[in-house]
Amino acid sequence: MKLAAEIALAHRLADAAREAIKPLFRQPLGSDRKADRTPVTEADRAAEEVMRRLIRAEFPLDAIHGEEFGAETGSSGRTWVLDPIDGTTAFMAGRPIFGTLIALVVEGWPVLGVIDQAILGERWLGVTGQNTTLNGQPVRTRPCRELGDAAIATTGPHYFDDHDGEHFMGLAAKTDHKRMVMGGDCYNYAMLASGHLDIVCEANLKLHDWAALVPIVEGAGGLMCDWNGEPLHAASDGHVLALGDPARQEDVVEALACGH
Repeated sequence: MKLAAEIALAHRLADAAREAIKPLFRQPLGSDRKADRTPVTEADRAAEEVMRRLIRAEFPLDAIHGEEFGAETGSSGRTWVLDPIDGTTAFMAGRPIFGTLIALVVEGWPVLGVIDQAILGERWLGVTGQNTTLNGQPVRTRPCRELGDAAIATTGPHYFDDHDGEHFMGLAAKTDHKRMVMGGDCYNYAMLASGHLDIVCEANLKLHDWAALVPIVEGAGGLMCDWNGEPLHAASDGHVLALGDPARQEDVVEALACGH
């Protein structure tokens, strides 16, 4: 799957989002609360608006699904999935571990993904059938011989309900939980793809939270799936696992199932 024009557009989208976001980082910004009580800023909206304009101009038949402005229908069977700032809380706190997420989903399956960290100038690109790169250089996940050696990450315990939280803690207890990372949003998946983490486990994610991550993690040698070990697609329920070493999938799924 070459997707040369789509990859070129994805880079332009990320460049445009950077230009919208960087001047507003660590500046006094007002924020609103969406219906789900999550925060949204001027930077979120500005970045998504500019990306939507570019997509409409280049691929007018493609659908667009964005966190801030919802869905625009298309007729091509392809959808651009946008999260202008994944990690708005980190952005508002002046922490450069948020990211712009850009995905191309074809018939429900992610085939192209970008994580762009505007402040640090880091960009991961994943495309089905190609090696994942960070700023043009290939990256790889790392091997993990035993679940007990694994470094695990999640954005935060408050994103789990009580039931999911018990299962997550059941898994975490079987990892090297003294190295557990809390916080990080999409940046955790970038670190896993680059070989610095072994597991990311989350629940209640929406398509715009994870679609871009799948080609990046899997193109680096890792695996993404739901908590039952099934591949992620547009109808998945938001229980998301990323594994740096696919050999640990059975161990992780079993530990999650037994967690209580």
